[in-house]
Amino acid sequence: MAISSLSKFTVPLASDQSASTQGLLMPKLQYRFRISFENFGVSTPTTELTKQVVDAARPSVTMENQELWVYNSRVNYAGRPKWGTLSVKLRDDVTGAVSKLVGEQVQKQFDFFEQSSAASGGDYKFLLRIEMLDGGNGAFTPNVLETWECYGCYLTDVKYGELTYKSQEVVLVEMTIQPDNCIEVTGGAAPPTSRPTGTLASASGI
Repeated sequence: MAISSLSKFTVPLASDQSASTQGLLMPKLQYRFRISFENFGVSTPTTELTKQVVDAARPSVTMENQELWVYNSRVNYAGRPKWGTLSVKLRDDVTGAVSKLVGEQVQKQFDFFEQSSAASGGDYKFLLRIEMLDGGNGAFTPNVLETWECYGCYLTDVKYGELTYKSQEVVLVEMTIQPDNCIEVTGGAAPPTSRPTGTLASASGI
């Protein structure tokens, strides 16, 4: 099959909306990613966590719907956003590096020996960075296609995995993470600084 015919494998559009030679865009692949942690636990570096990641979830956000009751109907508008929890699974290792770092973070959030909690969230919250990569490795430095930076993160749930004689699977440590805010940027660029404009009572309506 001629290479030029590959441009036909897409949805036809008007000539002024898309290049005639452009086919489907290359999709992002689920396994080309990198997870990194900043201010996680006490020990440094935290790169052992990055190397032991099995799978992770990208952020999810819910815009809570609000209603205004009017004469014969109702009007809807977006309320406060809520960022959902993220799940990150890690392979536990024989050196104990993974479980040690996770344990340090849990201990930062609450001292189980002294039964003492942190004075403020700033004492234990960390930054989670999720990077989508292009597949480069070795002599070919990977390019970052997309970056999610999740701020104000803490662990809401940690599962240290199951043990059984009937399986040969590796032991996993599963963390559930709650962020305060997540910012999506293209590549490694800095987060945007622009903010939405307009008021609730703008001329265009709600």
